[in-house]
Amino acid sequence: MSLEQTACEDLKAFERRLTEVIARLQPATTRWRIVLVIVALGTAFGAYMWLTDPKTQDATFLQSLLNHPFFTVAAAALIILFILGIHKKVVSPSIITSRTRAVLVDFNMSCDDTGKLILKPRPTTT
Repeated sequence: MSLEQTACEDLKAFERRLTEVIARLQPATTRWRIVLVIVALGTAFGAYMWLTDPKTQDATFLQSLLNHPFFTVAAAALIILFILGIHKKVVSPSIITSRTRAVLVDFNMSCDDTGKLILKPRPTTT
């Protein structure tokens, strides 16, 4: 095998592995996005109900939170999710592709969002 054929096989193997990694992350990323949307919408709805309640003005902060357990639980769940790193889990495929693109620039290449390699034309020397 020539050096060029070996390099081509290595690029194909790298591309297969990169697409495999990104494809494997997609279902988990979708699930985490759904969880985040549900918890965020629940928190927004609970906040609306909490803020529009006329009894909230007369109660202390802690008492008003105890009067609205749905908002309290939803807001606590949202805070816990962010502490546990849901923001990274939601965007993990894009983090991997952006870091891969940064490395591939040195080799005059790039990749799309699915991990397929994009070979850029060689720069012309004058």
